[in-house]
Amino acid sequence: MKISEIKDILNADMLCGDDQLDTVIVAGGAADLMDDVLAAAAKGSALLTGVTTDHVIRTAKIVGVGVIVIVRGKKPPADFVNMAKSFNIPIMLTDYSLFVACGRLYMNGIRGLDGSW
Repeated sequence: MKISEIKDILNADMLCGDDQLDTVIVAGGAADLMDDVLAAAAKGSALLTGVTTDHVIRTAKIVGVGVIVIVRGKKPPADFVNMAKSFNIPIMLTDYSLFVACGRLYMNGIRGLDGSW
């Protein structure tokens, strides 16, 4: 699924990475603990989270996350967005809760990081 499709499904706004809307995302996962992301995330996956600290960006860079989705309408600080831009990681913002955002993506064909449907 392309980032543009995820954006539409989640009624999301792009905070950065508009030039990467055609990038294909291979799976999705959700976590607020970045240790869990390091243990399970896959390169080119969508990371859904409510955390807006620089630790999220650094973890996403290490893992090779394809897009970060910030849930619950949280507004990340400017330094968070600037760091994502410097690492070329797209970020989008949705008003949906973490649970609902994951459900909407799952219903539309995004598989989990363990390959489950």
